Amino acid sequence: MKKLLIKLLFNLLVVLLAGRLLSFVKVDTWQTALIVVIVLSLLNVSLKPILTILTIPITIFTLGLFLLVINALMILLTDYLVEGFNVGGFWSALVFGLILSLANMMMDSVLEKEQSR
Repeated sequence: MKKLLIKLLFNLLVVLLAGRLLSFVKVDTWQTALIVVIVLSLLNVSLKPILTILTIPITIFTLGLFLLVINALMILLTDYLVEGFNVGGFWSALVFGLILSLANMMMDSVLEKEQSR
């Protein structure tokens, strides 16, 4: 539970920073960023596994790069569902997804090192 809360707060900070630093991502308030993180998390838990399974052949053919497209689609769906959050289009969602993924990889690495101590 503690790890989940830390990850949610970290993602909240990443979304807020992206909204401030990237011209193609707009986040109105920190409450909007929190809703974005929650909605994106719910979509990644519920819809993303289904899409991943359905697109196994194209994912294998593209050596896994199609998963980036699925991430971008999850972000675009979040853009559609959350008022006050705007991503400039597919390519912007792809870049935003890469930033979120890289930040989460770093956070997972830190949490893993902390847990092994």
